Amino acid sequence: MNTYPAARPSVMDRIGSALIAVRDWLDERGKGAWIIAMIAAFVIVWPVGLAILGYMIWSKRMFSCRPRTDRRSRNADRFQSSGNSAFDAYRSETLKRLEDEHNEFVDFLQKLREAKDKAEFDQFMQNRKEPRDVQA
Repeated sequence: MNTYPAARPSVMDRIGSALIAVRDWLDERGKGAWIIAMIAAFVIVWPVGLAILGYMIWSKRMFSCRPRTDRRSRNADRFQSSGNSAFDAYRSETLKRLEDEHNEFVDFLQKLREAKDKAEFDQFMQNRKEPRDVQA
């Protein structure tokens, strides 16, 4: 039988969980909220503002177009049914067709690159075989 009391979270654990909660709250509100928080931190305590700026750059929050949560939910919505079976069938058929066209186009571009590389290599070999004027 364990006679020790339940372990309380350390101060660092509580600070870490508070920072995670603040990060999630700012992510829900988007890049503007991050910028406002950074400016406010620079005005109040500049090292904290600098830390926020560094974190925004390191985590790529500074340059992202939309909040992280939107990106996940948008991908999840892409595969949900609209409730209209005819539209869902049309959508899946169209997406399949577009994916096939995309793959064909990528293959075409690859063949085009290979043909260009071969032509350049053939030109190089042709230039290499031509006799050079040797000057002594």
